[in-house]
Amino acid sequence: MIFAVVRTHLARLKRDRAAFVLAFVVPIVFFSIFAGIFGSSRSATRRIPVAVVDEDGSPGSRRLVAALKAEKGLNVLAGRGGPVPAAGGAETPFDRASAEEAVRAGSVPLALVVPKGFGDTPLRFLPSPDRPKILLLADTSDPVAPQVLSGLLQKVAMMVIASPLGTGPPAPSGGLVAVETRDVLGQSKKNPTSALLAAGLGVMFLLFSAAGAGGALIEEAESGTLDRVLSTHVSMTRLLFGKATYLSAMAVVQLSVMFIWGQIFFGLDLAHHVPGFLVMTVVTAVASSCFGLVLAAASRSRMQLVALSNLLILAMSALGGSMVPRYALSETVQKMGLVTLNAWAIDGFMKVFWRDEPVTHLWPQAAVLVGASVLLFVLARRLARRWDVA
Repeated sequence: MIFAVVRTHLARLKRDRAAFVLAFVVPIVFFSIFAGIFGSSRSATRRIPVAVVDEDGSPGSRRLVAALKAEKGLNVLAGRGGPVPAAGGAETPFDRASAEEAVRAGSVPLALVVPKGFGDTPLRFLPSPDRPKILLLADTSDPVAPQVLSGLLQKVAMMVIASPLGTGPPAPSGGLVAVETRDVLGQSKKNPTSALLAAGLGVMFLLFSAAGAGGALIEEAESGTLDRVLSTHVSMTRLLFGKATYLSAMAVVQLSVMFIWGQIFFGLDLAHHVPGFLVMTVVTAVASSCFGLVLAAASRSRMQLVALSNLLILAMSALGGSMVPRYALSETVQKMGLVTLNAWAIDGFMKVFWRDEPVTHLWPQAAVLVGASVLLFVLARRLARRWDVA
């Protein structure tokens, strides 16, 4: 009898594709995603973009900048518009103001300013209170990059003085150069991480809520309610549009509640960012709702909907920055994440709450999410043709 029960359950598992996916496919997919994200970090170092400004122009500062360019862990940008050009290339070099603006705009996470007088205090191994000073302008939405750059800077400085001298004593405690780090964006914010958490988690749970609520289509089809509704003057297109409107309104309320909670208890500055918040909330809510309708229309049963939504939404959230901040991902994975709704929504919310950008600067994120909404609604309508009344 025991083996008969086992055979019965195995037969059910074989027939139930949704249960099979939940038991075997979803864990494998997530293992592959996170192994790809974190496993590759042992063999490859993420190259950190950094704008470099040499205000000193001394032989010592030029050697330091040249060594920074040769460092494999850095992608040094010397001018506005791209990587360091080849000899003879024309490019406007960064100055202190333009480098700070690039950090503020999110073009680069870091800017390194070698101030005037840097070469007056030469690098040396012996401990000295008058170490050369360098200014580091940081966007601390990526808190890892400033720490990595500070470590690489000490390494490069040691190589600069070790190369003409051969091997020497170790660097003094505190490093060869003094690094003054200035947080360009987060210094005036009470809780810099609250906006990132609210945006990332909010988008992920919107997708889950929309998928679950969109599953009402399946229940209506199974109960016969859908046939009765479609036998009236309501077309499937109008029905889907009505459901998308309802789901979008609910999603707007959900995100609003989350951000209001963040303002009350965690210092998120919602009151001064209402216009940008509304724009990003509406476009994110509509895109999430249309995505939920696609999942519901593509599923044949509630269990299939659960399996499909878990697989796709969790994968999108992992790649798009809802689970793991995108600054922790490799450049390849970050580019892959741009196919997800999460990445565009989070980027838009970060522009609003972290970079304090005006509403007009949200057009790339808003355009992508609106375009995705249209495509997803059309796809949902095509998948729902099986429910059309002849």
